[in-house]
Amino acid sequence: MPSEEDCMNPEAKASDFPDSVAKAVSAFWKTRRLQARRQRSLGRSDQGARSAVTGGRQMDGFTALLTDLIVNAGLPRSSLFYNAKLELPGYFRAEKKWDLLVVKGGELIAVLEAKSQVGSFGNNFNNRTEEAMGSALDLWTAYREGAFNKTVRPWLGYIFLLEDSDKSQRPVKVYEPHFKVFPEFVNASYATRYEIFCRKLVRERHYDAAAFILSPEDKGPCGVYSEPAEDLTFELFAKSLEAHVSAFRAVEGS
Repeated sequence: MPSEEDCMNPEAKASDFPDSVAKAVSAFWKTRRLQARRQRSLGRSDQGARSAVTGGRQMDGFTALLTDLIVNAGLPRSSLFYNAKLELPGYFRAEKKWDLLVVKGGELIAVLEAKSQVGSFGNNFNNRTEEAMGSALDLWTAYREGAFNKTVRPWLGYIFLLEDSDKSQRPVKVYEPHFKVFPEFVNASYATRYEIFCRKLVRERHYDAAAFILSPEDKGPCGVYSEPAEDLTFELFAKSLEAHVSAFRAVEGS
C-alpha cells in the first residue's frame, strides 16, 4: 500500500480529478485492504481477496458523497438510509437490500446500487452483470405492481468501480460455436465489457444513470482513478440524481 509520501508524489496524485471522487476511491482501497488484513489476522488467509466481495462497506465513500449531494439539494438527512433499513420489497423475491435509499413522505425517491470488482474478472463478470439486471427487473416489476409509490417514479442508479490492471485491460476471447456475438464484444477487455454493460443499462432504461470508474490497486489508495467513458462519469451521474431530487421537491411543494 502506498505511503503518505508516495501519495504526495505528483505522478501518483489524482490532482486532475475532483477531490471528492478521489477521496471516495481512496477510501475504497483502504477499506478493502483493512478488511483483508483483518481476515488474515483471524487465520482466514484464503479469504483475503474474497473479503473484497463479502466484507461490504468498500463503496461507503461514494454513498457518503451522494448523501451530501442529496442533503444539499434540499432533502433532510432523516430521509436517507445507508447503514440500516435498506430493504425494499421485490416482485420475484420477498425483498432486496440496496446500498442507499431515499424515502420521504411515504415515497421512494431514489435507490442506489454500488458495486466493485478487483481481480477474478473472468469468474465474476457474469455474476455482476446478472445481479444488476435482475435487481433492476425485480424493482421495476414491484413498482409496476404497486409495492411502493403510486405517483412519483423512483430514480435508480448504478455505480461500478473496476480495478485498472493489465488483466482487466487485456482482450478477452469470445466463443461462438453456434452464433456470432455482437461486434462490440469481439476482442473487448473486461474493462470495455463493463463499460458497454453500464452504458446499455442506461440506454435500455433499466437504470436512470450509471457511473463507471477505473482505479489501479497500486495508486488507488492515493485517490487515482479514471473515467474512460464521457457518458458514464460520476459528474453526470450526480447531476441526474440531483435533478431528480429537485423535481421531487418541486412536486412536493406544489
